[in-house]
Amino acid sequence: MDLTKPLRCIVKLGGAAITSKNELETIHEENLATVSSHLRKTMVSGSSSENTIGMDWSKQPGKSDIACPADDFGEHELGLASPFIVVHGAGSFGHFQASKSGVHKGGLDRSLVKAGFVATRISVTLLNLQIVRALAREGIPSVGMSPFSCGWSTCERNMDAVDLHGVSKAINSGFVPVLHGDAVFDDSLGCTILSGDVIIRHLAENLKPDYVVFLTDVLGVYDRPPTEPDAVLLREIAVDGYGRWSVIRPILPNGNKEVEISVAAHDTTGGMVTKISEAAMIAKLGIEVYIVKAATVHSLRALSGEIRGKIPDDWLGTVIRFSG
Repeated sequence: MDLTKPLRCIVKLGGAAITSKNELETIHEENLATVSSHLRKTMVSGSSSENTIGMDWSKQPGKSDIACPADDFGEHELGLASPFIVVHGAGSFGHFQASKSGVHKGGLDRSLVKAGFVATRISVTLLNLQIVRALAREGIPSVGMSPFSCGWSTCERNMDAVDLHGVSKAINSGFVPVLHGDAVFDDSLGCTILSGDVIIRHLAENLKPDYVVFLTDVLGVYDRPPTEPDAVLLREIAVDGYGRWSVIRPILPNGNKEVEISVAAHDTTGGMVTKISEAAMIAKLGIEVYIVKAATVHSLRALSGEIRGKIPDDWLGTVIRFSG
């Protein structure tokens, strides 16, 4: 199914940015609330905090409107400035269950793996629900969509079956799909973990957004672990037609533009290697990728599309672009 309107943006909510990684199944409430507010400001037409009508009418734990404000909908137009998709990582949800049971390695014939598959999906879908609720409270018409339930699967951990009909229909109907890293079937291994970063690449390949924003817990990509005192934030990375990438800005002290992923790509979760690899493949498609710290003025500017073209001198983050 084709989209009736061009897709503006795919937003990746990094697990380390929206959860407390060292506390099992604990959401970073402040960051999630700020990110949700930023998405309302940049993606919802006629958006202001005064006219936001919350869509979380649940009585479950968490802030909610509980009662449906039916009268408010009479003259209120619900609309997105342009379509977008949210994909989130697992953070402190799902990783413990998956690693303890070995779900990522496959082997559904083993009781521990089968139990871990169930436990992992309970955990990641719980997080998905809470993110959907946070977005809904900001008046964003969000719907959770699990890759497993949508029929996505892998073979030898590589994407094999991708059914985007439901995602496209949700977008065309005015909703924001919220997908997540998930435990899925694997035709060779039995099962594995499909990461949010891989999901984003396949969404980008098929739906062609204007740009992609990775919201992380660090300012961007560094030339070494950002905890090291001499770590340098890489402002602009160019990707060629072969997927190779080189640093354009800043000029590194050793004058070497080539930075190996294994050396340069680090974050506090150890997940930047996958992130930069997938981001480079997206940039190869001619789609700009911004990696930036969540819940900051820099991420707000990236979400708004302000970084497209010339990178402002006072903006902190990493831009990955196709070099032609």
